[in-house]
Amino acid sequence: MKQLMRISYYGGFVALACLSATAQATVVLYDQNFENPTGFVNDGGDVNIFRTVNQLYGNQPPGFTFAQANTVETLYINGTSAFGTGYSDPSGKGGNYALGMLSSTQNDLLGLAFDVGTFDYLNVRLDISSIDLSVFGGPFVASGAVPVFSFTLYDNPTGATALGGGTPLASAQATGTASARDVFDWTEVILGLDATGSTNGKVILRIDLLEGDYASLDNIRIVASNTAGDIGDPDGGGTVPLPGTLSLLGLGLLGLGAVRRKAK
Repeated sequence: MKQLMRISYYGGFVALACLSATAQATVVLYDQNFENPTGFVNDGGDVNIFRTVNQLYGNQPPGFTFAQANTVETLYINGTSAFGTGYSDPSGKGGNYALGMLSSTQNDLLGLAFDVGTFDYLNVRLDISSIDLSVFGGPFVASGAVPVFSFTLYDNPTGATALGGGTPLASAQATGTASARDVFDWTEVILGLDATGSTNGKVILRIDLLEGDYASLDNIRIVASNTAGDIGDPDGGGTVPLPGTLSLLGLGLLGLGAVRRKAK
């Protein structure tokens, strides 16, 4: 493809992309490896629990916000406090930080709002792992427990940041593996969620840990595409769209709102 304009990345997340009104194969909406939290504090056990995901990762990129229910911790993978020795990540996929969610005791939720414009699918790639806390009421994970995450796409015609209360459009579940409480054993997940039923392209992705008591997620990549499961080229920044007049931010604040959904 000629005259490509590359997407700019800062600390593992997409900053800004421009695209033409001509349909493109894929557009990267969001790319976050959680390596650059703002003001991370180890509250004990290599866990930051007293700051929300927005406080640590909001405005990455500028204007992007999360919706959150309950705590949703940020875990310091390379610390030395969890379970007395720190966590272990044999594959190294987690880097320094990852998010942690609880399914037992309380139900942690994350909501992310996007605008897919005229594209048919919101595709999701991420890594998931069973893990546990040695503090703040933990351990939680029963021996042999396997994490099961649910990903639900909701219609969101107002473009509001929320956990998803509109019409459900698509859903999928992803299952990881059992691991020791202090060991990350990452499973790569790629999902294609059908967004064709949305009113105007604006949607909410809700992430929920259904089973496994406690688990972690990391390295989230969100792509709008006409092909289910197409996440572009993560190493090359995705299939970069041609320059044009429309701007796209992670939340879609300046995104594809001006592009009407194609007729169904």
